Amino acid sequence: MSYFPNIKKIEFEGVNSKNPFAFRHYNPEEIILGKSMKEQLRFAIAYWHTMTQDGSDPFGNPVNLRPWLGETEMSTARNRVEAFFEILEKLGADYFCFHDVDIAPEGNSLAEFFNNLDEITDLIKEKMDQTGIKLLWNTANMFSNPRYNNGAASTNNAEVFAMAAAQVKKGLDISKKLGGQNYVFWGGREGYESLLNTDMKLEQDNIARLFKMAIVYGEKINHKPQFLIEPKPKEPSKHQYDFDAATALQFIQKYDLIDDFKLNLEANHATLAGHTFEHEIEVARINNALGSLDANQGDVLLGWDTDEFPTNVYDVTLAMYGVVENGGIAPGGINFDAKVRRSSFEAEDLFLAHIAGMDTFARGLKNAAKLKSDGFFEKLKAKRYASYQAGIGASILADKEDLKSLTEYALNHDHPTLESSHIEYVKNLLNDYIH
Repeated sequence: MSYFPNIKKIEFEGVNSKNPFAFRHYNPEEIILGKSMKEQLRFAIAYWHTMTQDGSDPFGNPVNLRPWLGETEMSTARNRVEAFFEILEKLGADYFCFHDVDIAPEGNSLAEFFNNLDEITDLIKEKMDQTGIKLLWNTANMFSNPRYNNGAASTNNAEVFAMAAAQVKKGLDISKKLGGQNYVFWGGREGYESLLNTDMKLEQDNIARLFKMAIVYGEKINHKPQFLIEPKPKEPSKHQYDFDAATALQFIQKYDLIDDFKLNLEANHATLAGHTFEHEIEVARINNALGSLDANQGDVLLGWDTDEFPTNVYDVTLAMYGVVENGGIAPGGINFDAKVRRSSFEAEDLFLAHIAGMDTFARGLKNAAKLKSDGFFEKLKAKRYASYQAGIGASILADKEDLKSLTEYALNHDHPTLESSHIEYVKNLLNDYIH
């Protein structure tokens, strides 16, 4: 059965194509910096926004028209697997991501939930074997169920901590079963509402305990995916412990997790933290912690996680430059953690939205490759920091100076000559690459 009989496989037709169901910029086999676009971008589709998001919002009921809804929760879950892999195949996406609750209903007990997961992941594995599509990452949803009202690993209730641990164990079992390349921890409620009644040290110690348990269990079952922390500053918690890339890095360094954990960075989460996407990528990259990306964008006029499909070529170009500088993103990928707008309620909009996102990242990759080939940023930085290439600057970088010697130097050179950065001109030149 086809859930989208009127939509054929999406092909690359070039910039002059007027076909809405075609790629205009994403050519999977085009070679960019020695690899195909397909290899460079490693696109993944998110199960949650694609298959379970219904278009409702705090002010309106569901509006999305979806052809896979069944008579029971489990029949819907089975239908979703078939529909999802049809979407993946027609888009030519090689990877996918999911939370445990996305793919199977929780039922009335943890045991029932695990049984439902076993049944659905059996179906998913069959489809993976048939299509060759791979699992980029999975994760446990430890924020939606009411038991996680006060957190999962950071909870004040030890029995809830045990439930969280059980979900993580099951998640790693599923990851091994499906050959997952990464495993993500997103601490949706790993934070606090008020410090008045919060033992921050205990809560963060317990988060680290759960992470270390995951490492040990992965080694025990002979399955070691790349572990990822996904930073976000707030929402749903007032203040989340993995606020941004720098905060998450401090956490994994403090708890000696740096050899096992990297970061899964999301554009809209960067916005909420008061950063740009390229800033978060650079913080992770220079600390050897860039693991994977969630591709979306926020709305600067709205103060919440809107998860829009990425269409801003300027922002995506700078993000992809960071990926290029990193030497690629594997074993991570670029996952479209994005949902169609409420007004885009037809099932075909799922294809149109992903095409837009994939084309945008293809343009960003091509722009980044040209910037890299021309040495655009390297030349800018070499000129700006030229004073460190010789003389006193080179001596500083060689650690040959101390406060006494630098004071002596400064007393004899106390009128340094500064040069303008000409930043407006630089941005004008950058526009030539992007537009």
